[in-house]
Amino acid sequence: MSTSTASRTLRDVSGLDNRPARLSESVLIMIDFQNTYRTGVMALDGAEEALAAGARLLERARAAGTPVIHVINDGGENTPYDIRAHIGSISDEVAPAEGEAVVVKGVPNSFHGTDLEKTLTGLGAGPGSGKDLVLAGFMTHMCITFTAEGAFHLGYRPTVVAEATATRALAAPDGTVLPAAALQAAALTTVTDVFGLVVPTVDALRA
Repeated sequence: MSTSTASRTLRDVSGLDNRPARLSESVLIMIDFQNTYRTGVMALDGAEEALAAGARLLERARAAGTPVIHVINDGGENTPYDIRAHIGSISDEVAPAEGEAVVVKGVPNSFHGTDLEKTLTGLGAGPGSGKDLVLAGFMTHMCITFTAEGAFHLGYRPTVVAEATATRALAAPDGTVLPAAALQAAALTTVTDVFGLVVPTVDALRA
C-alpha cells in the first residue's frame, strides 16, 4: 500500500459514531494543566498556547453549564509533579472553581486507581449514561491518549481538543529525535483510529 494512502480507521471499520461531542452535552475533563509542564525538565513545546486554549475551553464550558473535572498527577514530594508545591500545582489560568471536582492520579490513565469514574457517576455521567467526555491537557502522547483509551473501554465517547494539548520532543528507538509536532500528530492520530474523536480548536467544538 502506498504510504500516501490512508487506511480506514478502526472506528470506521467497526461502525462507531464519528460525530465529535457537543460541549453542552458532555463533561469537560481538564488533565494535568500543571506548572510542571511550563518550565524546567518537563517543559512542553507549545505549553503556553495550549494553556491559553484550555482557559478558553474552560470558560466556554462554565458558561454552558457543562460539568468540569480537573485531574492532577501527583508524583510525590520534591518531584516535578509535587502537587504540594507550586511546580506541581494546577496553573492559575485554569484553576478549579468552587464546586469543581479535583481527581488525583499517579499514572497516565486518569481512570486507573482514581475516583474519576465515581466522580462522573456522581455528576450523572457514569458509564452508559450517554454523556460524552471532552478532554484537554498534558501530555498528548501520555495522559490524553491513555485517558481517552480508558474512557473508550468504559463505554464513553471522548473528544480531544487538539489545540488545548501539547507534548515534547523525544528520542525515537533508532536514536533520532522525534519532534514534538510529529509526536503530537501521532498521538492524536492514535486517538482517532479507535479511542475517540479530535477537534482541532476550541472554536471547532460544537456548543
